[in-house]
Amino acid sequence: MWNWIVAILSDPNTRWILLGCLLLGFSSGIIGSFTFLRKQSLMGDTLAHAALPGICIAFMLTETKSVGLFLFGALVAGIVATFGISWITRYSRIKQDAAMGIVLTVFFGIGVVMLTRIQHGASGSQSGLDKYLFGQAASMVMTDVYVMGGVCLVLLIACLAWFKEFKLVSFDPGFARGMGLPVAMLEQLILLLTVIAVVAGIQAVGVVLVAALLVTPAAAARCWTDSLALMVVLAGLFGAVSGATGTIFSTLVPNLPTGPVTVLAATVLFAGSALLAPRRGLLARRLRSIQAKSAYMREERATLQTLATQRNQQERGRCNGNVLDYLDGRLGLFRLCHPRLFSDFAANGSGRGCDQPCGSPRYCDCLPVERFQRFIVDAARCHRVWTTDCILHTELAGGWTLV
Repeated sequence: MWNWIVAILSDPNTRWILLGCLLLGFSSGIIGSFTFLRKQSLMGDTLAHAALPGICIAFMLTETKSVGLFLFGALVAGIVATFGISWITRYSRIKQDAAMGIVLTVFFGIGVVMLTRIQHGASGSQSGLDKYLFGQAASMVMTDVYVMGGVCLVLLIACLAWFKEFKLVSFDPGFARGMGLPVAMLEQLILLLTVIAVVAGIQAVGVVLVAALLVTPAAAARCWTDSLALMVVLAGLFGAVSGATGTIFSTLVPNLPTGPVTVLAATVLFAGSALLAPRRGLLARRLRSIQAKSAYMREERATLQTLATQRNQQERGRCNGNVLDYLDGRLGLFRLCHPRLFSDFAANGSGRGCDQPCGSPRYCDCLPVERFQRFIVDAARCHRVWTTDCILHTELAGGWTLV
């Protein structure tokens, strides 16, 4: 296996692509955690699509194919899009998700019109702008890796420096505003960092799929932990693993694009996390549900047995009639809420402990309906209502205690 890894890394181009995708996935996962927690998963998609007209305008002004100019134009377009979303949300009744949808469609429509115009121009065939729609990681060179490294370093330093502020703004912006924090500035800072991460990933993944690197690793990390710090670290690791997996598979399989494979790898990680996570995974939740149901049924059987025994004891002792009415109502509710359990209980003879015949009106497993009708109306909505009442109000008339 070591020889296989050395053979893959012997190609300089593969090394640049692998390192660039690792840094891209790591940085996107870090800043994507805050975007995910603030319920702005659509923001990454909006900023990515909004970057397309910025790339086209940069080419139209310079008529040169420069990755640096393209990224600068995308950055400016992304910043304009963030201010557009903020302006629509603040000065209208439109919610933020609708504002993001409006900005996404408008900017992307403008970008497609410009791209079509450029492609039909004299130098349009040489621009290579169509590669930014779906990404082309194979075109990465050493300078692109340096850019990725700088972006990753900036995002990491910013998240470490303002981690507490970002955490407070993500979970409770109202409390942060009450503490005197500049919430609006912090929110714009998070958006700016998101724009930087999106612009850095456009070349590798494209404007269509770059949002997946922001959301999917963060969603996968959320399944494993309730700690924000650990979630940010796991999201960065999942993003890095996704980038490395996409690069390796695209290297081994001919004509396989790196960007889409990277997104698919992140999706596989999310699916595995959603299924196998110890607390939030589907399997763990199903197992806990089965265990809780089994424990609940054991408790109900024990309660039914206790009620029948206590009712028979109270019948022999000719105690207060209110106690018998209460027990008859409880047993009637069991017959309503758990008919199968009550039938099995009666068929096994577990309720027969008194001297009265089966047809007696006071016998516990053939109670007349009129004796517990008033109890059914209140307790039929939730079986746990009277179980909680049994726990909280245990003392009955005559010093008798209901367990």
